[in-house]
Amino acid sequence: MATRRALLRGLAGVLAAPAVLRAHDALASSGTVRVFAWGDYFDKNRILADFEAKTGIRVSLSTFGSNEEAENKLRAAGGGGFDLIFPSVDTGPNYYRDGLLREIDERRFSPDRVIPAIWRNSITLGATHRGRRHLIPFDWGTEAITWDGSLLPHVSGEISWGDLWADGLDGRVAVRQKSIFTSLALWLEATGRLDSGRAAAMYHDETAARRVFDACLAFALDHRRNIGAWWNNAAEAELAFTARGCRIGQTWDTTGILLHRRVDPKWRFGMPREGGLAWTDAVGIPSGAVNIDQAYALLDHLFDPAVGAAFTESTGYTSCAAGAEAHFGEEARTLFRAIYPPGAIDRLWWWPVQTPLYARLRTEYVEKLTNA
Repeated sequence: MATRRALLRGLAGVLAAPAVLRAHDALASSGTVRVFAWGDYFDKNRILADFEAKTGIRVSLSTFGSNEEAENKLRAAGGGGFDLIFPSVDTGPNYYRDGLLREIDERRFSPDRVIPAIWRNSITLGATHRGRRHLIPFDWGTEAITWDGSLLPHVSGEISWGDLWADGLDGRVAVRQKSIFTSLALWLEATGRLDSGRAAAMYHDETAARRVFDACLAFALDHRRNIGAWWNNAAEAELAFTARGCRIGQTWDTTGILLHRRVDPKWRFGMPREGGLAWTDAVGIPSGAVNIDQAYALLDHLFDPAVGAAFTESTGYTSCAAGAEAHFGEEARTLFRAIYPPGAIDRLWWWPVQTPLYARLRTEYVEKLTNA
């Protein structure tokens, strides 16, 4: 079985291989495609407008801010209401249980449109069900640390998850409740406060999982004075730094990258030495989709290498389209090398397939942390 580490190692050998097989024989030239995507995917670029101009297909865009919101809305509609949806790949089993996704027709979407290593490894991360593919890897990224380099000069070089909990940061730290337990577990492991491998135990054994959650909760509550803002989506994360006074925080890569590009170069983003958290978002066709031709037409557009590069440069997320990096500008290449210096990719902690146990316990402990 291929490892998650092998996923990233496989990137370098496939960047220059543009895809040639189109997703369908005849491009749909009319109608509508209903898209349900993360709120920061398509709001600041022309990707969907260019698709409409090229094909004559109108895009009806709805957005969500969390995987739970996406799941709940699609489930409430019995798998209907949308033609494409963009969940995180590890949440795939949540959709399969209720039959909410169609199988991907690989005669209409060829696997070679996706970076091969990511396509292969997505099998073990939640993209398939009973040997059938239902989700296509769309982009990947990380959750690590964003900080103000001008006010926190001591945070330099190889940073640590522990830097979020340092003295003197009262009310200055931005935190995502849903992932703080994992980053804390990694740091507590690295500092000997938890046995090695405890972060992975949070998914499979309730007794072991509760020990980890309890240890992380106790530490977070003891240091709660540092927390200045909770965030649950990209807009809230950005506001934590631009409007609520935070100077360091656990964020998605896009927050740090876009703060650096659009707000002030003092903002930095980097991988902690204990390992950044890594995820893959995917795209799938809901079981109740009605505009199937139009959905495959949009998939064809999104996985064009040049479009993949445009998506990466506008959002900060890295496209899974094969050949996209060949279209990157120099700024994007330089930033990628700065965020992922030698060894950083090997230390990434990839979110496992979400289990019912983990989902239940995380909800329970997030409520304890938030309401304490």
